[in-house]
Amino acid sequence: MKLPVYLDRDGVINENRADYVRNPRQWMPVPGAVEAVAELSQNGHPVVVITNQSGIGRGYYTESDVDSIHQVMIASFSAAGASDVRVFYCPHHPSENCRCRKPETGMIDNARDKLSLPEGGWIVGDAHTDMELGRRCGLRTILVLTGRGQTQLEMIQAEDRPLPDFVTDSLVSALSIIC
Repeated sequence: MKLPVYLDRDGVINENRADYVRNPRQWMPVPGAVEAVAELSQNGHPVVVITNQSGIGRGYYTESDVDSIHQVMIASFSAAGASDVRVFYCPHHPSENCRCRKPETGMIDNARDKLSLPEGGWIVGDAHTDMELGRRCGLRTILVLTGRGQTQLEMIQAEDRPLPDFVTDSLVSALSIIC
């Protein structure tokens, strides 16, 4: 088994929306992202989507809505040739201080436990919280400039936070780093 690849959802796999992706009709893949997920899967990497979905805790949408979005996303991955892509999400409001909201490690801990995944691997995200989660879990970090990536990179630099291991244009270009 190759090392797992953990992917943020909004801004990495699909277009980020300031008002949240609330239903399957609003789920719009970033160009090339679905095919990139399929290529990771076909190359033997376990692919796990990890996503904060605080819109549930905020009352903007339900867990059923998120499940419907994820069914559409997984179906698009399967149609492109990916197999067994898994999704873990945090439904909590930020004020709940749960152990699963990024950058806390609960989603990755849970994925490693439930899927028998090895330590190590990669995380691809568009936010400083994704990069911090990666550091906490011993992952190589890739910040993509899609979604919030560019503004998050500027914030990371301005606040003198640790830089990601790699910065690249998109999930498509992250493939050449991972594979």
